[in-house]
Amino acid sequence: MIRVLFVCLGNICRSPTAEGVFRDLVAREGLSDKIETDSCGTSGWHRGDPPDRRACQEAKRRGIMIDDLKSRETRDSDFKDFDFIIAMDTNNFDTLTAMSPAKHSDKIHMFLSFAPNVGETEVPDPYYGGDGGFANVFDMIDAASNGLLAHIRDTHL
Repeated sequence: MIRVLFVCLGNICRSPTAEGVFRDLVAREGLSDKIETDSCGTSGWHRGDPPDRRACQEAKRRGIMIDDLKSRETRDSDFKDFDFIIAMDTNNFDTLTAMSPAKHSDKIHMFLSFAPNVGETEVPDPYYGGDGGFANVFDMIDAASNGLLAHIRDTHL
């Protein structure tokens, strides 16, 4: 089983959206028995909360349900338990790298490195923006999810 963890700051916007999009893609490709997903935040500010309502609305508009997810904070065991730890931005990448035991640091990746055609290196945090920011983030996440799945297929399946 390949385990993929998506990480942002609060685990209520970007990382649960990424988990939902990637989980849906994996299911559509018939790989749910080979790939498992989860998400978390580098902070515990929203521990136990559902995703932001705007993230849920954008996902639902695109046929993906994420309202079953609950925020959690990154755990030390995540570095051992997951094969891919996917950071949404440089700040979270740096935080994860600092937290990670050296032997697991190669598991940490920037999400948009799997979507070079997007032309960005970071998935922006849409929390303080309008609803349009969630649509833009969803598009980035969708592109990176396809690239990540192709990478996993090429290297692990």
